[in-house]
Amino acid sequence: MTNLREETHVTPLNVSLSEQGLSTKAKIYPNLGTAALVEHALERGEGKLAAHGPLVVETGRFTGRSVKDKFVVRDATTEESINWGAINQPMSPEHFANLKADFLAELEGKDELYVADLFGGSQPEYRVNVRVITQMAWHSLFVRTLLVRPTQDELATFAPEYTIINLPSFKADPERHGCRSDTVIAVNFTEKLILIGNTEYSGEMKKGVFGLLNYLLPEQGVMPMHCSANIGADGKTAIFFGLSGTGKTTLSADASRTLIGDDEHGWSDSAVFNFEGGCYAKVIDLSAEGEPEIYATTRMFGTILENVAMDEGTREIDFTDTSKTENTRGAYPIEFIPNTSEKNLGPVPSNVVMLTADAFGVMPPIAKLTPEQAMYHFLSGYTAKVAGTEIGVTEPEATFSTCFGAAFMPRHPSVYGNLLKKRIAEGNAQCWLFNTGWTGGKYGVGNRMPLKATRGLLNAALDGKMDGVEYRVDPNFGFEVPVFVPALEELGIDQTILDPRSTWADKAAYDEMAQHLVKLFVTNFAQFEDYVDEAVKQAAPQLAAQPA
Repeated sequence: MTNLREETHVTPLNVSLSEQGLSTKAKIYPNLGTAALVEHALERGEGKLAAHGPLVVETGRFTGRSVKDKFVVRDATTEESINWGAINQPMSPEHFANLKADFLAELEGKDELYVADLFGGSQPEYRVNVRVITQMAWHSLFVRTLLVRPTQDELATFAPEYTIINLPSFKADPERHGCRSDTVIAVNFTEKLILIGNTEYSGEMKKGVFGLLNYLLPEQGVMPMHCSANIGADGKTAIFFGLSGTGKTTLSADASRTLIGDDEHGWSDSAVFNFEGGCYAKVIDLSAEGEPEIYATTRMFGTILENVAMDEGTREIDFTDTSKTENTRGAYPIEFIPNTSEKNLGPVPSNVVMLTADAFGVMPPIAKLTPEQAMYHFLSGYTAKVAGTEIGVTEPEATFSTCFGAAFMPRHPSVYGNLLKKRIAEGNAQCWLFNTGWTGGKYGVGNRMPLKATRGLLNAALDGKMDGVEYRVDPNFGFEVPVFVPALEELGIDQTILDPRSTWADKAAYDEMAQHLVKLFVTNFAQFEDYVDEAVKQAAPQLAAQPA
């Protein structure tokens, strides 16, 4: 049998691990390409090839991020700049020193390590050089797929600014390391080092870089965003904020528009730029009919499929199978999507779209927002869990994730909210709120908003076809809602969908549910009252009087 490793071509490290103060006996595989990393992963038993070429892997007991095991070192650098709390949990410098020493001891004893030198950020003025050291080949493939890959010339002069060390074999000691369990994700902004231990979930590396840029960029006046972005034929950019399951990736992957990216971006004076060079899409219930562009990537060599069900005989994937997790994922280079931006960036946005999957069935499918309303809804970051997704959840539950990505925002939410408001004003961007959740009733009574309707309304908004339509003011939320949209008529969709109350059989039940949701918004926003101006406070939803 051919020894695949002897055939591997590598790009040497410009700065060695020893020059970084990292000692190891391991054989180093630096900057391997896709084919070599897939070969290594297969040879090491880390994954299997599915029909049509993707690498199928499992992430062990963690099929998502371990939020409660993430910590930030609290020192002179971060004391006043981090928004400390349940999300940004502090770790003492002393505990981190112990953790680092034990991590480096584990690193030193490894037989093989993979090193990838990559960029976080596509706009050269604002990108950071990130070195990622992994013990698993497929982790190296994942991170070089998701981050921005330097050219050979750039690698020749690459000097790492920040380093991520990912060792699934490392088990933390809560007492010695100041963490919660034997799993740990520790971020040290002063030492420019991120340590990930005892989890095989690859998303920890990706979100580690996102959190890093979310900390660094605001000081440079750049707005970091958990959003997707694309460009229309008219050259105008749209950005899409939304939590998982709201359609952020689906709606941005439109073959008629040029994709900038599906998840993480910066908004500078001159551009919207992707933080990444790849996409990380949920693939549960994925189909060629519903999401053809994303589905096509799952039949390509170079794509990684996480925790999906595969027939061992035919090697075909069953995307409806949730036996391992509902958070099945596909990671693929952005160029696998047709019509992508060559440089992963575009002009500053003309349209800002916020997505919510409202399981209460209260929100309209589209609403036009003022800049103040946009800041209100951005800070709120609303979506809803549906009944049955968690033990004990029998009714829809509101989820408020500040800035549509609270888990990744190291600074106070007002920093990002004020930056967004400033950017919207300077760029004169039009803001929209879309409900991709339920209509005709809450979850269990109504139906999911038709994707055809959402796409039709979205295209009308982005193409400037909503300017001349008639609007009404929503009595609960105060934003403007269109009364009649020709695009819906062209699609054969009844205009009543625009007024959620009219789609409910029980109008009194709608009014009661609407007021319940308003109360949830108001209660949640109380934490931001001291950080926003009066105009934003006035953009809050109001409890409406019961209709006659």
